[in-house]
Amino acid sequence: MLRQTALTLTLASLPGLALATPQGWSPLLEPDQLAGYLDSDDDIRVIHVTGDFDQGHIPGAAFSPYSEWRGGPNNPGALRAELDYEMEATRVGIEADIPTVIVHAGTNPSDMGAAARVYWTLKSLGVQDLALLNGGFAAWAEAGLPVSTQAVEPAVSDFMAQWTDEWYISTAEVAELSESGAARLVDSRPEGFFQGITWSIARPGTVRGAENLEFSDFFEGNRMVDAARAREIAAQQGLDDAPITVSFCNTGHWAALNWFALHELAAVENTRLYAESMAEYAASGNALDNEPSRIAYLWMSTKRWVEGLF
Repeated sequence: MLRQTALTLTLASLPGLALATPQGWSPLLEPDQLAGYLDSDDDIRVIHVTGDFDQGHIPGAAFSPYSEWRGGPNNPGALRAELDYEMEATRVGIEADIPTVIVHAGTNPSDMGAAARVYWTLKSLGVQDLALLNGGFAAWAEAGLPVSTQAVEPAVSDFMAQWTDEWYISTAEVAELSESGAARLVDSRPEGFFQGITWSIARPGTVRGAENLEFSDFFEGNRMVDAARAREIAAQQGLDDAPITVSFCNTGHWAALNWFALHELAAVENTRLYAESMAEYAASGNALDNEPSRIAYLWMSTKRWVEGLF
């Protein structure tokens, strides 16, 4: 687990340093809103994390591949060393006190999970003002806004990370909450994963005591819903007054979307992201709900293998 040290601090913590939050700033920006900020005198960082950056990007933006914010192939949702994050943030010019917009390619709602996961990571590292571009770069281009193919060399920043576990929860803690029933455990995956019919990196099933709230429920087409609609969904699910809400999926990708929608838009307090999610939880030998029997699991595995041959 990442831990902050007494030697690291954010620029925002320096005495007398004012935060430059643009007027009307929101965690979810529409393309015309971002264009307005970029046309103003506000200092804004725009970071693309997916898509073919060389073929087109928002003018002045930098590219930080999603892979730089992920763990290894066996546990993609695992947290990296704090220094790794800090080095990537400084490389693309991120500062703790400069508003930053994270942009995905916009190919589909799942793609936005990359931006949401980077948003969560930067927030946990101490960046004060963050936003996602609703619909991603595709929505920006469809709106007829300027597109550049010019290479960008961002100025290296002196960002210093100050990690907080405020929005993070560990495997051991999730297992404890599953046992006690003291939290709302929200499986963000499509229903097939929740029911144990579909699986990928993790063995089939879900955390015991979990409920299903698919990440796609927070989308209308390729756009995430606004804050008012996110609050309605949270209330319908009975999450608006939960003592603690844990969002998980397979690798902390789709779960980042539910965390963003619940915490940043719907303002559901004490919402945590289980970053490692089922890839680590199942591998740790924890008991699952909706786990098929050994015979059924072997049959399903064999069927997938045979289907993969044709």
